[in-house]
Amino acid sequence: MSYLAIFKRIIPFFLTFAAGLFIASFFVTIAAPSFQRFERGGKWRYYKSLKRENENLRRDNCRMKRELEQLRRDAENTEFKNLKLVIPEVDVEAPAPPPPPRAR
Repeated sequence: MSYLAIFKRIIPFFLTFAAGLFIASFFVTIAAPSFQRFERGGKWRYYKSLKRENENLRRDNCRMKRELEQLRRDAENTEFKNLKLVIPEVDVEAPAPPPPPRAR
C-alpha cells in the first residue's frame, strides 16, 4: 500500500472527527474534567445539611406516630362511643323554580 492510499484514508477520518468535535462543542463542554474533590466543600456541606434535615424529619415522624398512638389509646379508654350527634332539622321555605319554556 502506498503512502498516498494511507494518506487518503487518514485525512477524511481526522476531518470527520474534527467536524464531530466542533458540532458536539455546541452541546457539551469538551474541556478536560475537573477532578477537584469537593469544590471548596459546597457539595459536602449541602449533603450534610440534607442528611441532618432527613434525621430531623425522621425524628419528628416517630414523635408524631407515638402521639397519634397515644391519642388512639386514650380514645379507646374514654366512653365517647355511645354519644350521638344531634343535628336539628332545618325548614327552609323557598319558592319553586319556574317551569322550563316550551319547545317550538
